[in-house]
Amino acid sequence: MRYNPCHMPANVVFQREQVTVVDYRCSVGPEDGPPCRELHSAYSLSYVREGTFGYHAEGRSFELITGALLVGHPGCEYLVTHDHAYGDECLSFQFSPELVDTLPGEQRAWRVGAVPPLPELLVLAELAQSVVHGRTDVGADEAAVLFAVRFTEIVSGREPKQRSPSARDRRRAVHASQWLEAHSSAAPTLADAAREAGYSPFHFLRIFSGVLGLTPHQHLVRARLRRAARLLAEGQRSITDVAYDVGFGDLSNFVRTFQRAAGVSPRAFRRAARGDRKIFQEPAARFLAR
Repeated sequence: MRYNPCHMPANVVFQREQVTVVDYRCSVGPEDGPPCRELHSAYSLSYVREGTFGYHAEGRSFELITGALLVGHPGCEYLVTHDHAYGDECLSFQFSPELVDTLPGEQRAWRVGAVPPLPELLVLAELAQSVVHGRTDVGADEAAVLFAVRFTEIVSGREPKQRSPSARDRRRAVHASQWLEAHSSAAPTLADAAREAGYSPFHFLRIFSGVLGLTPHQHLVRARLRRAARLLAEGQRSITDVAYDVGFGDLSNFVRTFQRAAGVSPRAFRRAARGDRKIFQEPAARFLAR
């Protein structure tokens, strides 16, 4: 969201070529002295998860409360004040100029300074927060792009236009799905797949989802899960090795994602593949007894 040499601890929770997500936690209050002058280094949408603070930039002042959105653009100097309470927490989505140039709406949307809590943005911000904390199978870069798209549409007063995918779009979406399958053990980003398909990330995400009914990241995760299930059922490699072989960069994320999909842990799935039928019978019996 911002450069702050004074009081703002920052934790980068996601970083790719065109999207970065940063978790900011501030403990400053009314008695902590004068604020520091700060500088936006990127286009950013910072969701106020908790707390409240004042924002002063380009001759305007805003009071941001929980659920509000701080909107930044590169080179903008500003001050943050805490005159009414101690501390705040923000989840900041930062975008490259190249990505912003492809979004719908108008550039002036990024100069509004702040947006009060809006239901249409609140729900997407909470979705994005769940994504970056690994609680869904949507990609963090996908959630960030969707959030930015909806923001620009709302602030510019433009509703999204629906159109049927062309034969060219369908062909490219299918090709992209095959490319993602072939590279599922690596770490292809939304930008990588969009480049392969010949679209901007925004247009690629919209076309891929419209044609195939799921997002590129969901397709990638499911390709990894299919391969993992095969390796667990047929091979002797450790669960850790399987997780990294199929493309998961974190063992706990693999275990959580696999269990959410299969209803059992990878270890239990392997036991079931080796003849322990009770693994799947017990959940089925509980379901039928409802």
